[in-house]
Amino acid sequence: MAVHRVVTLAFGDPEQCRVAYADALRLPGLRQVAVLERATDGTLDVPLGENTEAGEATVGAGAVGGLLGLAAGPLGALLGATAGAALGSTLEAQREGEEYAAMILLSADVEDGTSLLVLDVKEAAEGPVDELADRYGTVARREDAKDFAARARTAWKNA
Repeated sequence: MAVHRVVTLAFGDPEQCRVAYADALRLPGLRQVAVLERATDGTLDVPLGENTEAGEATVGAGAVGGLLGLAAGPLGALLGATAGAALGSTLEAQREGEEYAAMILLSADVEDGTSLLVLDVKEAAEGPVDELADRYGTVARREDAKDFAARARTAWKNA
């Protein structure tokens, strides 16, 4: 059974982290990946990121709304799909806010002149991520996604 985790890999060389990012895109179970870089002047940047699930809430809620609206005929399907898409968009906005809070939490682990590769992954086995970490001379730090999400929600509410 796959375990949903947030995994971080710290890099002293930001360029090496960007190369590892490209390799990480092929990991099994990958949901999201991002690179956090902190310049020597302390400026934080997220130069790379991929979300394999972006837009799913909007599309999914729109489809469900459309299906429910079918019971009321063609106009009901259109109105149901529109209402569902609007709800989905609201869910997307909330998720983006929580992701922003998550990045703030993670940025505390990024020292000046270094970078962090962040993976949101459902791991059936730890081997692929550990092999990626070994290839780049770093260590994978894992946290259960539910625990991390709870910390991010708390940070978002307290912001």
